[in-house]
Amino acid sequence: MIPLKTVNDLINKHTLLEKELSSAEIDKNSFAEKSKEYAELNEIIKIAKFYISFEKNKKEIQAILEDKNSDTEMIKMAETELIDLETQKEKNEKRLKLFLLPKDEADKKNAIIEIRAGTGGLEASLFASDLFKMYEKVSNKKKWSLELISISRSEAGGLKEVIASIKGNNIYSTLKYESGVHRVQRVPDTETQGRVHTSAATVAVLPEAEEVDLKINESDLRIDVFRAGGPGGQSVNTTDSAVRITHIPTGISVSQQDEKSQHKNKAKGMKILRSRLYELERSRIENERSKDRKSKIGSGDRSERIRTYNFPQGRVTDHRINLTLHKLEEFLEGEVFDEMIEALTLQAQEESLNTLN
Repeated sequence: MIPLKTVNDLINKHTLLEKELSSAEIDKNSFAEKSKEYAELNEIIKIAKFYISFEKNKKEIQAILEDKNSDTEMIKMAETELIDLETQKEKNEKRLKLFLLPKDEADKKNAIIEIRAGTGGLEASLFASDLFKMYEKVSNKKKWSLELISISRSEAGGLKEVIASIKGNNIYSTLKYESGVHRVQRVPDTETQGRVHTSAATVAVLPEAEEVDLKINESDLRIDVFRAGGPGGQSVNTTDSAVRITHIPTGISVSQQDEKSQHKNKAKGMKILRSRLYELERSRIENERSKDRKSKIGSGDRSERIRTYNFPQGRVTDHRINLTLHKLEEFLEGEVFDEMIEALTLQAQEESLNTLN
């Protein structure tokens, strides 16, 4: 049961913001912030008002049921109306609880996605490439912008590691449950006996941190420059364009050598480092908040096996919510990706709601 005072506070806040936004005295800086808050409240205000009026509506229906002058048809209609009212109240209470849950500010941020080949040798690198292609297709379908930051290819044409930035609306809230170990079961092209091999790749999704989100002291950084290795143009391999940035307090280190410019490599490296440090701090705060509970799907533990892609059976299974989709090819094409994400999001919301009950 949500306290009526809490719901009334939402309604009063909405009314106050409406007055402020229509006032000619509001300054430009406040207008943008208050408009955003007002828009968020707009999504829930009808439900809040219905919730407040529930008891009054219920009493009116009960009065009909208790009235000796009510005929059979009227009583039957009132009974149906009362059931509908109770059902609607349950739905609205759940939506209000979801709205009142503490907001994760990172949900609205862009994301940095890091994919690395795990166990399984060359086959793991091919799978890492398949995963990256899947996220590329999802991004295209959703009109997101995907920018490659760093890429390291394997001999078989797969990927040892790839790091990319994805920009758009509410990116992190959509992709955050992708962090973890993704396992594939299939017959490699090089397998002559037709045996199914198991290999894996790890995915890490980080909220992309801006400079305003996290202040990094220059004195906490050690920056080393070195000559880039691997394939590349002459200027890449013969100048000290590669950069390694180490955050001394945490020991987190980022290397970047894809660009010919040392300046560009440093900028890309700082983008990754800033996001890793931001996620580290978020994880620390979240762990303190949730010492007494362990979220089944929201831990973001990159060592946890979260999903299996089984090619012989044409299925993809998410182990956190025990959901299996027999649409593996469609999933890798980004066609039914939302079906999995929606199920994961609903489960996460249920877990959060249980902490309020």
